[in-house]
Amino acid sequence: MQLVVQEFLSLDGVSQGPGAPDEDTSDGFERGGWFVPHLDEEFERLAGSWLGEADALLFGRRTYQNFARDWPAMTDHPLAGIMNGLPKYVASRSLTTAEWNPTTILSGDVPAQVAELKRQPGRELQIHGSARLAQSLLAAGLIDTLRLVIAPVVVGQGRRLFPDGGTPAGLRLADHRTTPGGLSVHVFESAGVPEFGTYGGGSGGAGA
Repeated sequence: MQLVVQEFLSLDGVSQGPGAPDEDTSDGFERGGWFVPHLDEEFERLAGSWLGEADALLFGRRTYQNFARDWPAMTDHPLAGIMNGLPKYVASRSLTTAEWNPTTILSGDVPAQVAELKRQPGRELQIHGSARLAQSLLAAGLIDTLRLVIAPVVVGQGRRLFPDGGTPAGLRLADHRTTPGGLSVHVFESAGVPEFGTYGGGSGGAGA
């Protein structure tokens, strides 16, 4: 399977709490729900088509617990049947039980276990949100595709998907579109180690 990350971001790179004010208030975050005003039907159709490519879902603990609380009750949502029925994996050192069936808990060497999942036949193993997990798997070189949906808002605080000191990664733009609500959708494929160069070819750079 291909490992695909789907993440909502603000213009300043924040990924924390996009869906509601109380979704994730850890570390004093008070500006949740910043993504919701920009949702539109075109993006919802696109998200549905992405989910249709999934053969399994992978979460960090916090995102898993939020999804496990909400999705079983969303019986009228057009994607609920897929979300609730797909095999799910949650990376956690603290969870001992997971009631959103079918779910398997991954503990210990999570990158090694995810690498093993990728070797199984199938289409996509999708990470929804779960920024810390996505960061660790990007650093391990396991991410194949990034689907980044950028909202036209500067949040000004909160955890970022790509924090200072993160592992460099080369990417190739595979697709790009915008939606009527102002969302900018970028699909990147992994391209290995990034390249660096000097503008104009000289040793002094652009200011030489």
